[in-house]
Amino acid sequence: MKLRQSLLAAPALVLILAGCTGPDPAAPTSPSATPSGVIGTVVRFTGDSTSVDVTIDGDTPAIRDFLSMLPLTVDLEEFNGREKIADLPRELDYEGTPGFDPEDGDLIYYTPWGNLGFYYNTEGIGYSDSTLRIGSYDATLDELNQLEGPGVRIEVVK
Repeated sequence: MKLRQSLLAAPALVLILAGCTGPDPAAPTSPSATPSGVIGTVVRFTGDSTSVDVTIDGDTPAIRDFLSMLPLTVDLEEFNGREKIADLPRELDYEGTPGFDPEDGDLIYYTPWGNLGFYYNTEGIGYSDSTLRIGSYDATLDELNQLEGPGVRIEVVK
């Protein structure tokens, strides 16, 4: 009789224990922990005299890899009257990330050079498989100029 009761109780015990082994829903997760968790993440670029926030509005391998690198410090410089660029310490894993047609206000990753770019003048620039969208920002050219220089800190703020 005891053996039969034990055998009948075993499946219930397994189900109870299985429910206790999952993640704590109240526990904080990093933005890159789950694919759906990256959209809406805000990344702040901070220089000596200003900061610019970038909102992540997509979910791609390149975006998840970029977020996994943070926080980090880069040098931001002017490039060709179109964008402010910064080299990353390593190439992003971007396989499966689609290219796109950038617009002013986009933060991009350019695969051939492995750099980030704040586009502010996209006139005449079209779709490219090598240009990957990371997010969008709302800053003036003056604010981007103030951000330019060595020691720009990049970190997730929310």
